[in-house]
Amino acid sequence: MTTGQFASATLVDRQDETSWRSTIEPGWDIAGNANGGYLLAIAVRALLGATGRPDPVTVTAHFLNPGKPGPVEIDTEVIKEGRRFANASAVVRSDGRPLLSVLGTVGDLSEAGDDLLVDGAPPELPSPERCVFIEATDTFPPPFMGKVELFVHPDDMGFAGHIKSGIPRVTGWFRLPGDEPVDTVGLLCALDAFPPTIFNADLPVAWTPTVELTTHIRARPAPGWLRCRFTTRFITGGFLEEDGEVWDSTDRLVAQSRQLALVPRAHS
Repeated sequence: MTTGQFASATLVDRQDETSWRSTIEPGWDIAGNANGGYLLAIAVRALLGATGRPDPVTVTAHFLNPGKPGPVEIDTEVIKEGRRFANASAVVRSDGRPLLSVLGTVGDLSEAGDDLLVDGAPPELPSPERCVFIEATDTFPPPFMGKVELFVHPDDMGFAGHIKSGIPRVTGWFRLPGDEPVDTVGLLCALDAFPPTIFNADLPVAWTPTVELTTHIRARPAPGWLRCRFTTRFITGGFLEEDGEVWDSTDRLVAQSRQLALVPRAHS
């Protein structure tokens, strides 16, 4: 089993056939609320335990309430067991209040086939040393940034006191501290770790609540840095979508995401 700070912070303990317990650890938060990818990882650990499968394949999460540090309960239901995949659902609760509802397909990605068509490439990035390291603070950047290592392309850091590019895009490097390997559950964290794309548009730099997040895990990542790209094409009706790609050190696409979020509002 993967060991390290992220693995320890997403551990789940089985209580009975369908129930699990875990803890939202302090420091994994943004403005006091647990990062969505981190919270999703806890839920998916329970799904994997309930099904006996090692990897998430596709997971859809609906965020219902903010998660605060403290104990949580996870109720799981195995919907279908197949030869290659299992389907299961989970609800994460804190003191009876639902935080997250998840539906997923899980399996064994060691049996993944060869890449037959790849109509794309990893983002072109300067080396991590030439990118901008996002260092955690008590407010902004949030404490969560101290739990991961993010180096963002300088062209995508206009929101941090410089001229905004006007392009809703963020690209950069991701890894876990202390050389902790990123497993397929860790990819869920990577897909929700970067600053929102629309921080570079003409919108407030403020909390951007996630409504729904769908992740596709395509392969187990090779060791080393992950290259990530997030883009937005439509900001309409008070909502925006954010499409994500994660590429490993061998230039293989290992994860994708689409996130629906609320347009941030200016502070009053």
